[in-house]
Amino acid sequence: MPIARSRYASVLVVLITALTLRAQTGEINVSAMIEPIRQSTHLPSLGAAIVTEKGLEASGVTGVRKAGTNVSVTIDDVWHLGSDTKAMTAVVIATLVERGTITWETAIGTVFPELASSFPAEFRAITLTELLSHHAGLQRNIDWQRASRSSSSLTEQRIYALKTAAATRLDSHPGTKYLYSNLGYAIAGTIAEHMSGKQWESLIQDIVFIPLGMTSCGFGGTGTPGKIDQPWPHGENGKPRPLNGPLVDNPELLGPAGTVHCSIADWAKFITDQLRGEHGAGALLKPETYKALHTPRFGGEYAFGWEVLSRTWADGTVFQHSGSNTMNFCTVWIAPNRGFAVLAVTNQGGTAAQRGTDEAVATLIRKHNGSSRGL
Repeated sequence: MPIARSRYASVLVVLITALTLRAQTGEINVSAMIEPIRQSTHLPSLGAAIVTEKGLEASGVTGVRKAGTNVSVTIDDVWHLGSDTKAMTAVVIATLVERGTITWETAIGTVFPELASSFPAEFRAITLTELLSHHAGLQRNIDWQRASRSSSSLTEQRIYALKTAAATRLDSHPGTKYLYSNLGYAIAGTIAEHMSGKQWESLIQDIVFIPLGMTSCGFGGTGTPGKIDQPWPHGENGKPRPLNGPLVDNPELLGPAGTVHCSIADWAKFITDQLRGEHGAGALLKPETYKALHTPRFGGEYAFGWEVLSRTWADGTVFQHSGSNTMNFCTVWIAPNRGFAVLAVTNQGGTAAQRGTDEAVATLIRKHNGSSRGL
């Protein structure tokens, strides 16, 4: 009897894998390429894609939505982007700059004059450029849970976070040191809200999602609570979290720093626009504004929502960013000089997730370049 169960389980695994490997788009069998990586890193699922200026070239997913089940992920599932939301928030800010609502040098104190008198002079002089470049001297995070309990209004929660930041000693003088800060992007989003009269969630819908046709986008954790209808969140240890759904995420007020989720195909639409924008053909912004988004300030490597590096496989410049809410992980690399990008997603957090997504994008880079060059 145990032998029979073992054989049945083996057949079932083969069938599930075969079905999953067909969950792909494009002529390149991405699913087959990344399945060995998923197995070696013991991830519940893994997805990846190649994107060009023409759009999504090839994509695939493999694995299951929840470890311990046989519910396969699909090519249309949505994935939590974490801090890869930041590049989208930067586009929201850039649009308001183009409209003349704000400038890159708009300061916190100018936006909130009614609060400025209670803010330290150094804090109220912090600019959007410093916030978006992680050069504001702010801490990485505050007590987001406490801030989320400060009010039933999401707008007021974000104002509470702003006041908390003002009352917290800066780690460095603004403009002098790179200090990655989710708080900085949350404040940038709050500035956008205050100056536009619209909540950040509405702004990003109107400015990014709707124009690009990103219909699968939402905020927070994925899936219907209690149902395995989307990738289920997993901790670093690979075990499924007890719950799933929109509330299984960082608090909503952290949105501008990292709460967007969407399908691979829809994320690819945003990445395609970033690629096209580098060559004067973006749909959302003026050519010079894309250049502004992709240009580091203060002599560092971080632009607005992008780390700007150099790689030989990319013939020079690359834009890179990764995101995680500790229960999901994703990464993207854009090679503007080669006209393509690669991205990868998984529904697990931690080092194995980072390793798996890195290996996936490196594999696709080698495939696209037709060489052994990876990250």
